[in-house]
Amino acid sequence: MKLTVEGLNSHYGPAHILFDIGFEVGEGEVVALLGRNGAGKSTTFRSIVGLVAQRSGRIMFEGKDVSARPTHEIVREGLGYVPEERRIFTDLTVEENLEVGRQPKRPNAPHWTRDKLFALFPNLGEMKNRPGGRMSGGEQQMLTIARTLMGNPSLVLLDEPSEGLSPKIVEQMVDAILTMKKEGVSIVVSEQNLHFARLISDRAYIIERGRICFGGTMAELDARPDIRDAHLSL
Repeated sequence: MKLTVEGLNSHYGPAHILFDIGFEVGEGEVVALLGRNGAGKSTTFRSIVGLVAQRSGRIMFEGKDVSARPTHEIVREGLGYVPEERRIFTDLTVEENLEVGRQPKRPNAPHWTRDKLFALFPNLGEMKNRPGGRMSGGEQQMLTIARTLMGNPSLVLLDEPSEGLSPKIVEQMVDAILTMKKEGVSIVVSEQNLHFARLISDRAYIIERGRICFGGTMAELDARPDIRDAHLSL
């Protein structure tokens, strides 16, 4: 398995947020972590990359136990994280933002260059010298993903990649994620948008109130409208 999470518990101060979270991601898989706002999706991602101080459990990445390692070491192992907040450098140009994310080639991951990323996200190729602060939300989302790929990760955590984007940009995001998969990147996507998840995912887990309440293929989820309606309907 590329990533295995076992018995993950996380706290923010006295508040217990995640309860024994467990899931797996295989080589070259796209896995969706589905749930409503506040279900614990972002906390799960932040816990995996070591950004939640109060956490326990076991996180295995490419056969290595990274449970107690700091964020920068986990990222150096090839685990990329794209937060929902985007966090680009607004004063830097597109090309400068990409250079910030550059890391050496990895033997177990695809190698990304600026030209390859501009082919993946043509919008970015048309604005190489534009400051990040003068880009739309969708363009900033693309730039955040592209900057993460400059680190040549073998697995990427994408937090709410379709949130707040126009339908046209969402289509481009679907194409980009499927291309990343073809290149050999394993991907975990946190989503509320079930239609978006269907277009890109091999399997899905549903999280509600910090607990996993379903795990299976997208077909298995579609065959259980009771589960879908109970945990994903607004």
